Amino acid sequence: MEPTPKRLNRRGLLTAAGGAAAVGAVGTGAALALQGEDEPEAEAAPTATVPFHGPHQAGIATPAQDRAVLLSLDIGEEVDRDRLAAVMRLLSDDAARLTRGVPALADADPDLAAEPARLTVTFGFGLGLLERIGLADAVPPGAVPLPEFSVDRLEEAWSGGDLLLQVCGDGDLTVSHAVRMLVKDSRSFASVRWIQRGFLQRPTDGGTPRNVLGQIDGTGNPDPEGSGFGSAIWIDEGPFAGGTTMVVRRMRTDLDQWDELDEVGKDRVIGRRISNGAPLTGENEHDTVDLDARQDDGLPVIPASAHVRRAAEAGETILRRPYNYDDGPDADGTTDTGLVFIAYQADVARFTAIQERLAEADLLNDYAVPIGSAVFAVPPGCEEGGWIGQTFLE
Repeated sequence: MEPTPKRLNRRGLLTAAGGAAAVGAVGTGAALALQGEDEPEAEAAPTATVPFHGPHQAGIATPAQDRAVLLSLDIGEEVDRDRLAAVMRLLSDDAARLTRGVPALADADPDLAAEPARLTVTFGFGLGLLERIGLADAVPPGAVPLPEFSVDRLEEAWSGGDLLLQVCGDGDLTVSHAVRMLVKDSRSFASVRWIQRGFLQRPTDGGTPRNVLGQIDGTGNPDPEGSGFGSAIWIDEGPFAGGTTMVVRRMRTDLDQWDELDEVGKDRVIGRRISNGAPLTGENEHDTVDLDARQDDGLPVIPASAHVRRAAEAGETILRRPYNYDDGPDADGTTDTGLVFIAYQADVARFTAIQERLAEADLLNDYAVPIGSAVFAVPPGCEEGGWIGQTFLE
């Protein structure tokens, strides 16, 4: 049974929140997150679904899917608060339908929506957009721009944006169709600023995936059922209560230089063994990282500038959801490969504290360079019949 009343159509969604003011068309310009307390067990079947409705948006604490597309939109200057509310009604309805295997309204290829494959759609709002439409007071205190880090080599092509759509799923065709429908329904009010595609490959034993550096990536993510998860990840008050902040960083890796290191060298850069992800002070992936352990000569077992040490010493908790990207080799054979690093936290200051320590002295800086950066305020989820952004746009 459809939760949307039969009388509701695409025009109704676009006009219900504040009139049908015409907006001219604007040209179109991934580690394993742990399971959320209100998310179902991950299933491999193409018909598996993740509920769109709930107190938090899906796609954050949801177990990471195989594919991710991050779509950053620039919203037309003509779009005001009421028009944006209408927009979010439409896009929320699209997402709610597609994530349960139902075609979006006016879907010309409805059969492509039949296999949702754990599809999730997560929305985030650029801080500049909220200020522009008169909602600066609604911006959560922890949603602030990132400072400029010494290691950044940022490119405009991968940075910023007004509205972020994170579309994840276990099927290429499922994700592709969802992105197409969402873009199609965005054309009258937005242009595509950038799009980043990511992938991961889950081990057959269900363990933590590896990234393009060969590193087991995602160990030590906070447990959504743990006592400290809520305060670290979810905003606790205001119109964004139940939401979070999202940092997206595109990291270009120099695999040719990385390949010059032997296995021991790679282990020391990361502070974990490439072979199985175990800290240099342990034997297994999930063994405790002992930053105080010393070798016979008195030097630390985990080097002072190892990635693991620099991140751990910041003492902050964030939820990491990184994906790999591979845009293929250039004409001379140089690879354009790296990570689409996504981090969720209640306060961007948590991410900043970690990144400042990494920028100061992290051996991995020689092999992974930030070339894109963006911050978004992520609203809470919505109940059936509601829409994302309703808590501050209505």
